[in-house]
Amino acid sequence: NGIIKKAKEITVLCDAKVSLIIYSSSGKMVEYCSPSTTLTEILDKYHGQSGKKLWDAKHENLSNEVDRVKKDNDSMQVELRHLKGEDITSLNHVELMALEEALENGLTSIRDKQSKFVDMMRDNGKALEDENKRLTYELQKQQEMKIEENVRNMENGYHQRQLGNYNNNQQQIPFAFRVQPIQPNLQERI
Repeated sequence: NGIIKKAKEITVLCDAKVSLIIYSSSGKMVEYCSPSTTLTEILDKYHGQSGKKLWDAKHENLSNEVDRVKKDNDSMQVELRHLKGEDITSLNHVELMALEEALENGLTSIRDKQSKFVDMMRDNGKALEDENKRLTYELQKQQEMKIEENVRNMENGYHQRQLGNYNNNQQQIPFAFRVQPIQPNLQERI
């Protein structure tokens, strides 16, 4: 704590850039860096003035890779601005032709995907219509079967009453009405 206190005092009194890293025997790390700077700035300044390499080849390669990715990102940002139609006045004729071709390819791809989507929706609609027709047919068939069953139940009930009435010598109804949806209307033939 005393050393960190002295580092803070040197920063204030001498207007110096100070960075301090302490590792205790238990492995605990304590660090201090002047508010006006960062650790990397101090290390870069040390590397420039002393000529000693603080970074090994692995770190150097990582640093180069980070720089390369940053450059790629910047060029992609510029290309994206060009694709959006921004800042195209700086492009020459060849670059404008390449940009136009890329946009046409993208438009063709979008139209193909849109066409496939419309076809898929049409196919789904046709499948839904077919399923609706099939279900309507099944419902109608079940309703007809239910009507026929109700008619049979009514006829069976009528015949049982007739037998009961016949046995009891009560008045008998001469005929029964039956619904026949399949038979044509006989009056229409004349």
